[in-house]
Amino acid sequence: MPSSHPAFANVKVYDHPLIQHKLTIMRDKRTRHEQFRQLLNQIAGLMAYEVSRNLPVRAVDVETPVAIARGTQLAAPTTIVPILRAGLAMMDGFLALFPEAHVAHIGIYRDEKTAKPVTYYAKMPPDIARGPAIVVDPMLATGGSAVHAVDLLKNAGCTDIQMVVLVAAPEGINALRKAHPDLRIHAAAIDERLNERFYIVPGLGDAGDRIFGTA
Repeated sequence: MPSSHPAFANVKVYDHPLIQHKLTIMRDKRTRHEQFRQLLNQIAGLMAYEVSRNLPVRAVDVETPVAIARGTQLAAPTTIVPILRAGLAMMDGFLALFPEAHVAHIGIYRDEKTAKPVTYYAKMPPDIARGPAIVVDPMLATGGSAVHAVDLLKNAGCTDIQMVVLVAAPEGINALRKAHPDLRIHAAAIDERLNERFYIVPGLGDAGDRIFGTA
């Protein structure tokens, strides 16, 4: 079970030994991109189990070979929302757990002149507002992209939104909490701070570069 953080009531921290073991390997600068990507998907799958605990359900009757049984089904379509590009590497872990989920894609870059996030791509299922949306991105640094992504989802009518990250900085958590106090955040770790280059410290470097071998 994840634990609540004393300083951030809206964050659940996944301190499970297996998750922390894999995260420690990912932090190591010697870990190659193929292992980094594999571990990220494994952690995403482990976190997805708990993240999905409170998805809305409905009762149904099914006919077994013996009799009628009362069962449970998900009541509404769930949409996984990776923030491009690094969020793509968490998809397999989630879809392995519930392949029936829909997938939306949001691409955001930061305008160098205004320092504001700009959407360069957004593709969502037409019925995304019918069910929960789970935003995934390995890193929550300044929070700018995350805030913008949640803005887009709320503008599309979504009311049940969660975010899943591997490593979060306090600055990013505070930015999300200020903009969207109702948002639930799931993280494998909350690190110390951001440095002058807006990298999470101690962090694990640029997640996108380490996932795709572009460093």
